[in-house]
Amino acid sequence: MANSSARTPSAMKRHRQSLKRRARNKAKKSMIKTFSKKAIQAAEDGNKERALRYLRVAESLIDKAAKGSTLHARTAARKKSRLMKKLHQILGSLQA
Repeated sequence: MANSSARTPSAMKRHRQSLKRRARNKAKKSMIKTFSKKAIQAAEDGNKERALRYLRVAESLIDKAAKGSTLHARTAARKKSRLMKKLHQILGSLQA
């Protein structure tokens, strides 16, 4: 907080709040990326059940992030769409 240019008490408080919010948002986004990668990895390994389980968790996390202000609704929809497309592509190629 030493680098903050906030001078008034209210500005300092807003800065503290923004730092907390930033850390919380970063953790949520990181969790989304982790479970998305796990779903893709499980699909590539041929484990369909585990891939779908991770997919459901990732989808839930994306929806929760969009419900707050961590992700924009359209960004969340795009992430879910791309993840689904990737998984179906991988799982489809394994069945063929």
